[in-house]
Amino acid sequence: MIDAAKRASAKRITAVLPYYGYARQDRKTKPRVPISAALVAQLIEAAGANRVMALDLHCGQIQGFFRIPVDNLYCRPVLIQDGFKPFLKSLKNVCVVSPDAGGTERADGFRMGLKKYGIKATMAMMNKTRKEANKVCSMELVGDVKDCDAIIVDDMIDTAGTLVKCAEILKENGARRIFAAATHALFNGNALEKITNSPLEKVVVSDSIPLSPEAKKNPKIVRVSCAKLLAACIQKVHDEKSVSDLFPES
Repeated sequence: MIDAAKRASAKRITAVLPYYGYARQDRKTKPRVPISAALVAQLIEAAGANRVMALDLHCGQIQGFFRIPVDNLYCRPVLIQDGFKPFLKSLKNVCVVSPDAGGTERADGFRMGLKKYGIKATMAMMNKTRKEANKVCSMELVGDVKDCDAIIVDDMIDTAGTLVKCAEILKENGARRIFAAATHALFNGNALEKITNSPLEKVVVSDSIPLSPEAKKNPKIVRVSCAKLLAACIQKVHDEKSVSDLFPES
């Protein structure tokens, strides 16, 4: 599509990627493996894109794989306003939880977003180690969640192994209610079954990836639309205005 637009003499081409594929392959974790996140960036750039717009990149460093402007949009305002608004008044002693050390900045941004609604939340995180992809070796809680309403914040839910294990540990440590928020809902394997049988009360996700009919019917899954956020960013870029104005709390 980029190549077609380029050959049709487009003045400017912006690639809007609600979900950036291969984002987790952003470094070499063992010998003879590709850095696919960098390869995708090179392909998009070589095809002729002048700008890239993505939603909650797995890590901010992915922007460095590009030599063109990249807008990394945050979905948290939509997740909070459209997903959590019905529950906000009933929440007590809120604690925002990061499922790993790398996600603390994302979780802290979510905590700051809750302040807009008068909620002063604390923070906790999980110290997690993996023995291989999608398989958690160990996980331990760093922080206090006793009698708290916990909100686990992550960028994506793949097989839901990390999410469910995190929820179980929070429950064991005295959490009163447990929610989750994630931008990209992959729901691979038996993820939905794990979520259904877990202590999670609600899981708020965006529609950056089309949900399956089973996910849409699951009573624990709350889907919100990121369309208005993307539209607002597209308009800002078209009008040559600052995209940062969309995220004043950042």
